[in-house]
Parts: sequence; structure tokens; C-alpha cells
Amino acid sequence: MSQLALMGGDRTITKPFSRYNTIGPEESSTVQEVLKSGVLSRFLGCWDPDFFGGEQVQALEVEWAAYFSVGYAVTVNSNTSGLIAAVGAIGIEPGDEVIVSPWTMSASATSILIWNGIPVFADIEGETFNLDPLSIERNITPRTRAIMLPDIFGHAADLDAIMDLAEKHSLKVIEDAAQVPGAVYRGRYAGTIGHIGVYSLNYHKHVHTGEGGVCVTNDPVLAERLQLIRNHAEAVVEDKGVTDLTNMIGFNFRMTEIEAAIGREQLKKLPALVGQRIAAADRLTAGIRDLKGIRVPVVKAGCTHVYYVYPLVYSERETGIPRKTILAALQAEGVPIGGGYQNLHLQPLYQKRVAYGKGGFPWTAEFYKGNVSYGKGICPVAEALQDNSFISIGLCSYTFTDQEVDSVVRAFRKVWDHLDELRNV
Repeated sequence: MSQLALMGGDRTITKPFSRYNTIGPEESSTVQEVLKSGVLSRFLGCWDPDFFGGEQVQALEVEWAAYFSVGYAVTVNSNTSGLIAAVGAIGIEPGDEVIVSPWTMSASATSILIWNGIPVFADIEGETFNLDPLSIERNITPRTRAIMLPDIFGHAADLDAIMDLAEKHSLKVIEDAAQVPGAVYRGRYAGTIGHIGVYSLNYHKHVHTGEGGVCVTNDPVLAERLQLIRNHAEAVVEDKGVTDLTNMIGFNFRMTEIEAAIGREQLKKLPALVGQRIAAADRLTAGIRDLKGIRVPVVKAGCTHVYYVYPLVYSERETGIPRKTILAALQAEGVPIGGGYQNLHLQPLYQKRVAYGKGGFPWTAEFYKGNVSYGKGICPVAEALQDNSFISIGLCSYTFTDQEVDSVVRAFRKVWDHLDELRNV
């Protein structure tokens, strides 16, 4: 039995993995065409035919809406911009509470603060790491207006239960679908079931345009409000005849023609690229699922998982070895793996309640009548995963050919063959 790399032996994986690269000659060609046209953007921040953007932007929106079977798609220059526009579009007012997951990218929560709303963190469930409907319901107060719902790592949340809760309490649901393009939830695409969904086209997602995003909705009013917030609403509403001025403070969240042209080519590739991630994940699962103390990803009935991240739950109790030691051993063998993810409620922004100025605004403002807690212990499942048991591989970071996946499997099995030695490290 070969010696662990952590103990001075040879590494299992000796070649760097190939970078996940979805850009090919199709994107190069279409970018050249846009450059030749000389039209790199065609947005105007006033009520004009060009308020809706140029040819490539509008074409991507039509094609994205058709692919995901939604009424409207509104492109933006990032997923963060899309989340901010979505929170504004649903009419969040200062002091309104929005329930959000602690186990997500920080923008899911800061997009609420931008409108002086109050993020309220509910706990996640331990199988898919998405918001737990039971914890959502426990956190609903008379001030709750919406749920910010990340579909995390590539698997949808319990959308039926959460939409039932939303209807019961008259709440809006925004799906942060940055990590789930193409994932299916009971016959529909994740990201299309809430009142608004926001997809990311950031460079390390399944498909990308460098930076970018797309909001989707079936509500024409919300679609119009998204378009207005994207493009200087305050300068447009009068001429457009918009009478509801709530949150009609606009931004420049506009996508360029080059990004949109790339996005059209990337959308064509989405099914194949998602299929590659699923195939790599399935191969990895088949190779390590029998290892003691490892729980491989859970895929719920009626759902697909598109594996932006390959999430694992590790049990120190079953192996007798601390997570940090197992991670060190796997990393020494060359496995690109890490521990923990996010507990947003424990970030300094929430612990110190310093967002706008130094005085605790918006929590201390007169318009906020609640008493939200960000203390350690409010999200015990997310905190335990962060502190003790969550480990993961970024499946959209590398190509992960069959040979590369097999090398990861060999590294895992080599480390598990040496568990007795690791107990003495």
C-alpha cells in the first residue's frame, strides 16, 4: 500500500486539471461580427425604442425566455444586479423583512439591504442545503414581505412547499438561480417557479458571458419594473406613463451587445454542458459512495442536480478523524477540495450591523419595528455544516474528464485506506 502524500509519499494526481472552458470558435465568430458592426451597446436611458437595448440583447432575451418556458427574460450585467432589480421590482419598502438563506453568496442578502429591507436568516435543510420550509415559517412575522430563495449548488429548493407558504402569507419569492441553469424541479426549470428568478452568467458558472445575468418572470408588470430598474427608471417613468413610482430609482445594469452575443451561443451549449457536469458527478459518486463517513449528494425525486458544486457531508464521528486532517490528506494527493461554505449571518456586516454610515442603519431606523437576531445558533444546521462536516469540490472549476474523475476517486480511496494512520496525525 503506497504511502500518503501527506506523509511524504507520491501524489495520486500529478497533472493540473484542465480548466473548465466553455468558450469556443462559435463565440469568437459572433464577437467578431458584433465588433464589425460597431454597435457594442444600444441602450438609451430614456423612453425610446433603444430603452430595451440592442439587437443581440433583445435576441438573447427572446431565446432565453423560450428555452426556459417563461413569459419574459430581462438581461442584466450581473446576477447581483439582477437580484437588486428583483427586490426593487417586487416593491420591498424600508423596514420590510425578507427571509433569506445564510448558506449562499453574500449578494442574496445585500440585495435586500440595498432597498433598506431587513434580511432575516432562516436555517437550511441538511440534504440539499437549501432553505428549510419549516424554518422559513418560524421566521415569518407581520413585517415579512418576501423570500429570497437560492437554489444552491445545482439542486432546487423544496419549491412546492415554499410557494405554498408564500401564497398562505402573501409573500413574493425570488429564486436566486445562479447555480442551477438547466436543473429540473418536477417538470419545470428551477428559477422559473418563483415570482422572479435570476440566473448568473458569471465566468465560473455552467455557461457565461464573463459577467452577466438574466432575470425571468411570467408577470408582465414585474418584467416592466425589472426593465426600468435596469435602465435609469427615474428618467423614463414620466414619458412611459408609469404611475407606480415605488422603487423607480434606476441603475445602469445593462448588458452589452458583445456579452449578449456570447450568451446566445452559450445558451445553445447549455444542455450538453450540464450533461457533462452530471456525468462527472455520477462517476465520482459511483467511485466513493461506499466510503465510511461520507454522504454523497442527495438528488430528490422528480429533480435533477446540475452540480455547480459537488457537495459532500463528512462524519468525524464515523471515521474518528477531524475534517481538517481528511482535507489535508486529500489536498496533498491533489484533490481540489475544500471545507465549509458560508454562514452569512455571522459576517461582520450583520454582527456589527454597520451597513450605511456608522449608526446601525437600517436596523436602527424608525421605520424598522422588528428585532431581528443574527446571533450564533439561529441557524444550527448551516452552522454545524460550516464548522464540522461540509466538504466540496467545485465542479465548474475544471473540465473533469473521465480520467480526471477516476484520479480523484483513486485519491479518495487511497486516503481511506490509511485512516488508521491519520488517526495518529
